[in-house]
Amino acid sequence: MIRIIRNFVKRIFSGIFKGKKEISLGFYGPPNAGKTSLANRICKDWTGEEIGQVSKIPHETRSVQFKEKVEIEYKGKKLTFKIVDTPGIATKIDYEDFMKFKLKKKDAQKRAKEATQGVVDAIKWLDDMDAVIVVLDSTKNPYSQVNITIIGNLVARKIPVLIVGNKIDLRKSDLKRVEAAFPEYEVVGISAKYGKNMEEFYESLFRLAKKA
Repeated sequence: MIRIIRNFVKRIFSGIFKGKKEISLGFYGPPNAGKTSLANRICKDWTGEEIGQVSKIPHETRSVQFKEKVEIEYKGKKLTFKIVDTPGIATKIDYEDFMKFKLKKKDAQKRAKEATQGVVDAIKWLDDMDAVIVVLDSTKNPYSQVNITIIGNLVARKIPVLIVGNKIDLRKSDLKRVEAAFPEYEVVGISAKYGKNMEEFYESLFRLAKKA
């Protein structure tokens, strides 16, 4: 009888401390920061498939897209993630901005409507996130209303955060400015386009996963 009780208790505690089988990992940030590029690189590295399309036109990703059971291995340890790529967060979406990229008015208006809905959906999906990677363009000023709003939402929900300063391959990249803007968070600089510094990224990702 005592042995049965011990085995029962052991099973209960092992279930509690085993942790989640799959970590929901959200990619958030302003438009064109490189969220989908980074999500694509991770998924391509570990599943051989990309998650979505990228383009120079803002709000190419206008709906939440995800890939489940992405198993990542780093230094002998394995973790399984649900990669959730979200539309770029913006405080204002104007169809006329898309017309600068030679989109016709009707197409630009449709894109703006879809992008606006995408922002709403992205915020809703925060409730399902175990951890979030905030992807910022390291060539741009990080002290923006959008970035502060994103971080504020994550703080309010007590979601673990890793900040990625993307596009370090570009001459105007300034990672120290990103670090100064958000000193309470870990910041890692990468080039999602060229796969630069991904080793450090994965190391940071596994640290983030421990907090999830």
